[in-house]
Amino acid sequence: MNDPLAVIAGMPGVSEAVTDARKAVDRLYGHRVLRRKSPEVSARSALRGARASAALEGVDVPLDVIPEATDPVVQGALRVSAELGRLGATWRTAPRQVLARLHTLAASGLTGEGGTGDLGRPRATAEAPDPLGLGAAPGPQEAVARVDGLVQLVTASSKAPALVLAAVVHAELAVLRPFGTADGVVARAAERLTLVEFGLDPKSLVAVEVGHLELGPAYGEGLRSYLSGTPEGVAAWVRHCASAVALGVREATAICEAMQRG
Repeated sequence: MNDPLAVIAGMPGVSEAVTDARKAVDRLYGHRVLRRKSPEVSARSALRGARASAALEGVDVPLDVIPEATDPVVQGALRVSAELGRLGATWRTAPRQVLARLHTLAASGLTGEGGTGDLGRPRATAEAPDPLGLGAAPGPQEAVARVDGLVQLVTASSKAPALVLAAVVHAELAVLRPFGTADGVVARAAERLTLVEFGLDPKSLVAVEVGHLELGPAYGEGLRSYLSGTPEGVAAWVRHCASAVALGVREATAICEAMQRG
């Protein structure tokens, strides 16, 4: 199979969902506030994305206190969000290096005393947290092998839309839990980075993490569908991610509207 992502792109309902998400992003990029203030919109979107990613890890903090929050999960999500803009080019050529960096940023303060040596390194045990009820994580060797496969997908050429690759990146990291801590934060950051670097959202305006949070239990259900490995299950997950992008566009549009009102 020379282009597995193209196969996924052709699964039932995927093309339509991806097209709808693409149209939503295009409408957002036409907002006149972005002519002068796209960096500010991106910064506000990133803050909302970090807050949503932490909430999906079980630490839900109001947006207005996020910058001062001391919880290590929140702090990790903020560090990851702040770093994404510097990782784009490396993501295409050395994704394993980027994943290690994302984990180092996300999990600092979570590994306990003497655990900093594990930052950025694959887990060595079969144990991994399961906040979404996905079931037991694959063993360390299987996880490493599948991350190798994911790296090949990111660095290879494909005719599939960026959203399809982003959905697969997110799902693989979320279900593999390759590091054993903060894997969800890493997975969502990698999804956003893929949307940016592969052209769907080059200015990083779309708060896709907010979309996943707003979809509620459908987030975990979508990942469980992906885990089934069936065409229907994988397609359902990609459609979920397309919905998350559309909701992330809505969040970014609200930011633009608020800035326009002053």
